[in-house]
Amino acid sequence: MAKRSMDDKVVVITGASSGIGRATALEFARQGAAVILAARRMAALHEVAEECVEAGGRAMVVPTDVTDQRAMQHLADRAIQAFGGIDIWVNNAGVIAFGRFEDIPDEVFEQVVRTDFFGMVHGCRAVLPHFLDHGEGIIINTASMVSNIGQRYATPYTAAKFAVRGFSESLRQELVDEPDIHVCMVMPASIDTPLWQHGANYTGRAVKPLNPIHPPEEVAAAILSLARNPQRELFVGAEGRLAAVGNAMAPQMTERALAHTIERDMFQNRSAPATSGGVLTAMPEYQGASGGWMERRPERGRDGEGRRERSFSWTNLTLFLLPVLLASRPLGARRMRHA
Repeated sequence: MAKRSMDDKVVVITGASSGIGRATALEFARQGAAVILAARRMAALHEVAEECVEAGGRAMVVPTDVTDQRAMQHLADRAIQAFGGIDIWVNNAGVIAFGRFEDIPDEVFEQVVRTDFFGMVHGCRAVLPHFLDHGEGIIINTASMVSNIGQRYATPYTAAKFAVRGFSESLRQELVDEPDIHVCMVMPASIDTPLWQHGANYTGRAVKPLNPIHPPEEVAAAILSLARNPQRELFVGAEGRLAAVGNAMAPQMTERALAHTIERDMFQNRSAPATSGGVLTAMPEYQGASGGWMERRPERGRDGEGRRERSFSWTNLTLFLLPVLLASRPLGARRMRHA
Protein backbone atom coordinates (compact mmCIF):
# COMPACT_ATOMS: atom_id res chain seq x y z
CA MET A 1 0.00 0.00 0.00
CA ALA A 2 1.35 3.42 -0.91
CA LYS A 3 2.07 5.72 1.98
CA ARG A 4 -0.39 8.55 2.46
CA SER A 5 1.00 12.07 2.29
CA MET A 6 0.13 14.21 5.31
CA ASP A 7 0.15 17.46 3.34
CA ASP A 8 -3.23 19.16 3.84
CA LYS A 9 -4.54 16.29 5.98
CA VAL A 10 -6.75 17.30 8.90
CA VAL A 11 -5.96 15.49 12.14
CA VAL A 12 -7.89 15.73 15.41
CA ILE A 13 -5.90 14.72 18.50
CA THR A 14 -7.38 14.42 21.98
CA GLY A 15 -5.14 14.58 25.02
CA ALA A 16 -2.90 16.92 23.03
CA SER A 17 -1.69 19.13 25.88
CA SER A 18 1.13 16.81 27.02
CA GLY A 19 2.71 13.41 26.65
CA ILE A 20 1.96 11.23 23.64
CA GLY A 21 -0.69 13.65 22.34
CA ARG A 22 1.72 16.58 22.31
CA ALA A 23 4.45 14.56 20.61
CA THR A 24 1.94 13.28 18.04
CA ALA A 25 0.67 16.77 17.23
CA LEU A 26 4.22 17.94 16.54
CA GLU A 27 4.93 14.88 14.40
CA PHE A 28 1.91 15.52 12.19
CA ALA A 29 2.67 19.25 12.01
CA ARG A 30 6.18 18.52 10.76
CA GLN A 31 4.58 16.54 7.94
CA GLY A 32 2.46 19.54 6.91
CA ALA A 33 -0.85 18.45 8.45
CA ALA A 34 -3.44 20.67 10.06
CA VAL A 35 -3.90 19.58 13.68
CA ILE A 36 -6.89 20.25 15.89
CA LEU A 37 -5.71 20.10 19.49
CA ALA A 38 -8.12 18.99 22.19
CA ALA A 39 -7.61 18.68 25.95
CA ARG A 40 -8.82 20.30 29.18
CA ARG A 41 -5.90 22.75 29.58
CA MET A 42 -6.24 25.87 27.44
CA ALA A 43 -2.82 27.40 28.15
CA ALA A 44 -0.98 24.18 27.42
CA LEU A 45 -2.91 23.71 24.16
CA HIS A 46 -1.87 27.16 22.96
CA GLU A 47 1.77 26.30 23.65
CA VAL A 48 1.44 23.15 21.57
CA ALA A 49 -0.30 25.09 18.80
CA GLU A 50 2.58 27.58 18.60
CA GLU A 51 5.09 24.74 18.35
CA CYS A 52 3.03 23.07 15.62
CA VAL A 53 2.94 26.26 13.55
CA GLU A 54 6.69 26.70 14.01
CA ALA A 55 7.14 23.10 12.85
CA GLY A 56 5.39 23.86 9.55
CA GLY A 57 1.81 22.78 10.18
CA ARG A 58 -1.46 24.53 10.91
CA ALA A 59 -3.13 24.30 14.31
CA MET A 60 -6.40 25.06 16.02
CA VAL A 61 -7.16 24.81 19.74
CA VAL A 62 -10.49 23.44 20.97
CA PRO A 63 -10.59 22.96 24.77
CA THR A 64 -12.52 19.73 25.26
CA ASP A 65 -13.53 17.37 28.05
CA VAL A 66 -13.64 13.99 26.32
CA THR A 67 -16.08 12.63 28.92
CA ASP A 68 -18.74 15.01 27.55
CA GLN A 69 -20.32 13.73 24.32
CA ARG A 70 -21.62 17.17 23.37
CA ALA A 71 -18.16 18.65 23.80
CA MET A 72 -16.73 15.98 21.51
CA GLN A 73 -19.38 16.65 18.89
CA HIS A 74 -18.50 20.33 19.13
CA LEU A 75 -14.84 19.38 18.56
CA ALA A 76 -15.72 17.50 15.38
CA ASP A 77 -17.99 20.29 14.16
CA ARG A 78 -15.31 22.94 14.73
CA ALA A 79 -12.74 20.91 12.80
CA ILE A 80 -15.10 20.42 9.86
CA GLN A 81 -16.14 24.08 9.82
CA ALA A 82 -12.55 25.33 9.96
CA PHE A 83 -10.88 22.89 7.56
CA GLY A 84 -13.70 21.41 5.49
CA GLY A 85 -13.43 17.89 6.88
CA ILE A 86 -11.49 15.44 9.01
CA ASP A 87 -9.11 12.80 7.68
CA ILE A 88 -7.63 11.27 10.84
CA TRP A 89 -9.00 11.16 14.38
CA VAL A 90 -6.64 10.16 17.22
CA ASN A 91 -8.37 9.15 20.47
CA ASN A 92 -5.49 9.64 22.85
CA ALA A 93 -6.78 11.33 26.03
CA GLY A 94 -6.03 9.23 29.09
CA VAL A 95 -5.56 9.32 32.85
CA ILE A 96 -4.50 6.65 35.33
CA ALA A 97 -5.04 5.80 38.99
CA PHE A 98 -2.61 3.68 41.01
CA GLY A 99 -3.56 1.68 44.07
CA ARG A 100 -5.17 -1.52 45.22
CA PHE A 101 -8.70 -1.85 43.90
CA GLU A 102 -10.27 -1.40 47.33
CA ASP A 103 -8.21 1.75 48.03
CA ILE A 104 -9.13 3.71 44.88
CA PRO A 105 -12.16 5.96 45.57
CA ASP A 106 -15.26 5.25 43.50
CA GLU A 107 -15.29 8.65 41.81
CA VAL A 108 -11.63 8.33 40.78
CA PHE A 109 -12.12 4.80 39.44
CA GLU A 110 -15.15 5.86 37.43
CA GLN A 111 -13.45 8.97 36.06
CA VAL A 112 -10.54 6.91 34.73
CA VAL A 113 -12.98 4.67 32.86
CA ARG A 114 -15.01 7.66 31.63
CA THR A 115 -11.89 9.34 30.28
CA ASP A 116 -9.97 6.40 28.87
CA PHE A 117 -12.87 4.37 27.50
CA PHE A 118 -15.92 6.58 27.09
CA GLY A 119 -13.73 9.44 25.85
CA MET A 120 -12.69 7.15 23.00
CA VAL A 121 -16.30 6.07 22.42
CA HIS A 122 -17.40 9.71 22.30
CA GLY A 123 -14.69 10.48 19.76
CA CYS A 124 -15.75 7.63 17.51
CA ARG A 125 -19.41 8.64 17.81
CA ALA A 126 -18.53 12.23 16.86
CA VAL A 127 -16.41 11.48 13.80
CA LEU A 128 -17.81 8.24 12.38
CA PRO A 129 -20.87 9.80 10.67
CA HIS A 130 -18.51 12.16 8.83
CA PHE A 131 -16.33 9.26 7.72
CA LEU A 132 -19.35 7.24 6.60
CA ASP A 133 -20.68 10.18 4.58
CA HIS A 134 -17.36 10.49 2.75
CA GLY A 135 -16.54 6.78 2.60
CA GLU A 136 -13.09 7.16 4.11
CA GLY A 137 -11.24 8.09 7.26
CA ILE A 138 -8.86 6.75 9.88
CA ILE A 139 -9.53 6.34 13.61
CA ILE A 140 -6.48 5.63 15.76
CA ASN A 141 -7.20 4.58 19.33
CA THR A 142 -4.41 4.74 21.89
CA ALA A 143 -4.73 1.50 23.80
CA SER A 144 -1.82 0.06 25.80
CA MET A 145 0.17 -3.10 26.26
CA VAL A 146 -2.23 -3.67 29.18
CA SER A 147 -5.12 -4.02 26.74
CA ASN A 148 -3.83 -7.62 26.48
CA ILE A 149 -2.77 -8.37 30.06
CA GLY A 150 -3.65 -7.09 33.51
CA GLN A 151 -1.58 -4.64 35.53
CA ARG A 152 -1.30 -4.73 39.28
CA TYR A 153 -2.32 -1.50 41.06
CA ALA A 154 -4.05 -0.14 37.94
CA THR A 155 -7.44 -1.85 37.75
CA PRO A 156 -9.47 1.07 36.32
CA TYR A 157 -6.86 1.91 33.68
CA THR A 158 -6.45 -1.72 32.64
CA ALA A 159 -10.20 -2.30 32.52
CA ALA A 160 -10.62 0.77 30.30
CA LYS A 161 -7.83 -0.31 27.95
CA PHE A 162 -9.27 -3.82 27.63
CA ALA A 163 -12.56 -2.13 26.74
CA VAL A 164 -10.81 0.04 24.13
CA ARG A 165 -9.50 -3.10 22.49
CA GLY A 166 -12.86 -4.89 22.51
CA PHE A 167 -14.69 -1.83 21.21
CA SER A 168 -12.15 -1.28 18.43
CA GLU A 169 -12.37 -4.89 17.28
CA SER A 170 -16.17 -4.84 17.32
CA LEU A 171 -16.40 -1.53 15.48
CA ARG A 172 -13.97 -2.84 12.88
CA GLN A 173 -16.33 -5.73 12.21
CA GLU A 174 -19.23 -3.32 11.74
CA LEU A 175 -17.14 -1.48 9.15
CA VAL A 176 -16.06 -4.61 7.28
CA ASP A 177 -17.85 -3.39 4.14
CA GLU A 178 -16.21 0.05 4.36
CA PRO A 179 -12.69 -0.73 3.10
CA ASP A 180 -11.50 2.87 3.27
CA ILE A 181 -12.55 3.48 6.87
CA HIS A 182 -9.93 2.12 9.24
CA VAL A 183 -9.95 1.52 13.00
CA CYS A 184 -6.42 1.14 14.31
CA MET A 185 -4.89 0.66 17.75
CA VAL A 186 -1.48 1.71 18.99
CA MET A 187 -0.33 -0.19 22.07
CA PRO A 188 2.54 1.51 23.90
CA ALA A 189 4.62 -0.12 26.61
CA SER A 190 6.17 2.05 29.36
CA ILE A 191 6.48 5.60 28.02
CA ASP A 192 8.29 8.67 29.37
CA THR A 193 5.32 11.02 29.73
CA PRO A 194 3.72 13.11 32.50
CA LEU A 195 0.99 10.45 32.84
CA TRP A 196 2.85 9.26 35.93
CA GLN A 197 2.97 12.71 37.53
CA HIS A 198 -0.68 13.34 36.64
CA GLY A 199 -1.84 9.97 37.95
CA ALA A 200 -3.97 9.50 41.03
CA ASN A 201 -1.98 7.56 43.61
CA TYR A 202 -3.28 5.57 46.57
CA THR A 203 -0.36 3.15 46.95
CA GLY A 204 1.45 5.14 49.64
CA ARG A 205 4.59 5.12 47.48
CA ALA A 206 5.87 7.39 44.72
CA VAL A 207 5.46 5.71 41.33
CA LYS A 208 7.60 5.67 38.22
CA PRO A 209 7.47 4.02 34.77
CA LEU A 210 8.59 0.42 34.46
CA ASN A 211 11.91 -0.24 32.76
CA PRO A 212 12.67 -0.06 29.92
CA ILE A 213 11.20 3.38 29.27
CA HIS A 214 10.48 4.55 25.73
CA PRO A 215 10.30 8.19 24.57
CA PRO A 216 6.88 9.55 23.56
CA GLU A 217 8.24 10.28 20.10
CA GLU A 218 8.31 6.52 19.43
CA VAL A 219 4.56 6.38 19.96
CA ALA A 220 4.05 9.51 17.84
CA ALA A 221 6.02 7.87 15.02
CA ALA A 222 3.87 4.75 15.33
CA ILE A 223 0.66 6.80 15.13
CA LEU A 224 1.99 8.59 12.04
CA SER A 225 2.83 5.19 10.55
CA LEU A 226 -0.75 4.01 11.14
CA ALA A 227 -2.07 7.19 9.51
CA ARG A 228 0.05 6.51 6.43
CA ASN A 229 -0.40 2.75 6.31
CA PRO A 230 -3.37 1.65 8.46
CA GLN A 231 -3.05 -1.62 10.36
CA ARG A 232 -5.20 -3.31 12.96
CA GLU A 233 -2.72 -2.76 15.75
CA LEU A 234 0.84 -1.70 16.37
CA PHE A 235 2.93 -2.30 19.48
CA VAL A 236 5.46 0.25 20.68
CA GLY A 237 8.10 -1.63 22.64
CA ALA A 238 8.72 -5.35 22.37
CA GLU A 239 7.58 -5.80 25.97
CA GLY A 240 3.93 -5.50 24.96
CA ARG A 241 4.12 -8.27 22.39
CA LEU A 242 6.13 -10.42 24.78
CA ALA A 243 3.53 -10.01 27.51
CA ALA A 244 0.64 -10.67 25.12
CA VAL A 245 2.18 -13.90 23.83
CA GLY A 246 3.14 -15.01 27.32
CA ASN A 247 -0.36 -14.32 28.60
CA ALA A 248 -1.86 -16.32 25.76
CA MET A 249 0.49 -19.29 26.16
CA ALA A 250 1.05 -19.40 29.95
CA PRO A 251 -1.32 -16.95 31.63
CA GLN A 252 -0.79 -17.98 35.24
CA MET A 253 2.99 -17.85 35.03
CA THR A 254 2.90 -14.57 33.10
CA GLU A 255 0.54 -12.94 35.60
CA ARG A 256 2.74 -13.92 38.55
CA ALA A 257 5.92 -12.80 36.82
CA LEU A 258 4.43 -9.45 35.81
CA ALA A 259 2.96 -8.90 39.28
CA HIS A 260 6.41 -9.31 40.82
CA THR A 261 7.95 -7.13 38.13
CA ILE A 262 5.55 -4.29 38.93
CA GLU A 263 6.08 -4.66 42.69
CA ARG A 264 9.85 -4.38 42.31
CA ASP A 265 10.20 -1.84 39.52
CA MET A 266 7.26 0.61 39.57
CA PHE A 267 8.03 2.44 42.80
CA GLN A 268 10.54 5.00 43.89
CA ASN A 269 12.35 4.80 47.20
CA ARG A 270 10.05 7.24 49.01
CA SER A 271 6.54 7.52 50.30
CA ALA A 272 3.79 9.60 48.70
CA PRO A 273 0.51 11.01 50.05
CA ALA A 274 -2.81 9.91 48.63
CA THR A 275 -3.89 12.15 45.74
CA SER A 276 -6.39 12.22 42.89
CA GLY A 277 -3.70 13.87 40.75
CA GLY A 278 -5.05 15.13 37.45
CA VAL A 279 -7.85 12.58 37.18
CA LEU A 280 -10.73 14.69 38.49
CA THR A 281 -9.27 18.13 37.69
CA ALA A 282 -6.56 18.96 35.17
CA MET A 283 -3.18 19.84 36.67
CA PRO A 284 -1.36 22.95 35.42
CA GLU A 285 2.02 21.29 35.94
CA TYR A 286 3.87 18.89 33.66
CA GLN A 287 2.85 20.05 30.20
CA GLY A 288 5.70 18.63 28.14
CA ALA A 289 5.72 15.63 25.88
CA SER A 290 8.29 14.01 28.17
CA GLY A 291 7.87 13.42 31.86
CA GLY A 292 11.64 13.62 32.35
CA TRP A 293 11.93 10.01 33.48
CA MET A 294 14.60 9.03 30.99
CA GLU A 295 16.81 11.89 32.17
CA ARG A 296 16.69 11.01 35.86
CA ARG A 297 19.64 9.48 37.62
CA PRO A 298 19.21 6.45 39.87
CA GLU A 299 18.05 7.45 43.34
CA ARG A 300 20.35 7.33 46.32
CA GLY A 301 19.52 5.05 49.21
CA ARG A 302 19.21 6.13 52.83
CA ASP A 303 22.78 5.10 53.52
CA GLY A 304 23.96 7.73 51.03
CA GLU A 305 25.40 5.21 48.60
CA GLY A 306 24.22 5.13 45.03
CA ARG A 307 21.41 2.62 44.52
CA ARG A 308 21.54 0.54 41.38
CA GLU A 309 18.29 0.71 39.48
CA ARG A 310 16.44 -2.53 40.14
CA SER A 311 15.93 -3.72 36.61
CA PHE A 312 14.18 -7.00 37.36
CA SER A 313 11.49 -5.93 34.88
CA TRP A 314 11.49 -7.32 31.38
CA THR A 315 14.83 -9.09 31.34
CA ASN A 316 13.72 -11.34 34.16
CA LEU A 317 10.21 -11.68 32.79
CA THR A 318 11.71 -12.87 29.51
CA LEU A 319 13.66 -15.53 31.40
CA PHE A 320 10.46 -16.67 33.08
CA LEU A 321 8.68 -16.95 29.73
CA LEU A 322 11.55 -18.20 27.59
CA PRO A 323 10.61 -21.91 27.75
CA VAL A 324 7.06 -21.08 26.70
CA LEU A 325 8.15 -18.77 23.91
CA LEU A 326 10.61 -21.30 22.55
CA ALA A 327 7.88 -23.91 22.48
CA SER A 328 5.54 -21.60 20.59
CA ARG A 329 5.91 -20.08 17.15
CA PRO A 330 8.21 -17.05 16.80
CA LEU A 331 6.81 -13.68 17.83
CA GLY A 332 7.13 -12.36 14.30
CA ALA A 333 5.35 -15.28 12.70
CA ARG A 334 1.92 -13.75 13.07
CA ARG A 335 1.73 -10.77 10.76
CA MET A 336 -0.73 -8.02 11.52
CA ARG A 337 -3.42 -7.69 8.90
CA HIS A 338 -4.41 -4.36 7.48
CA ALA A 339 -7.41 -2.68 9.00
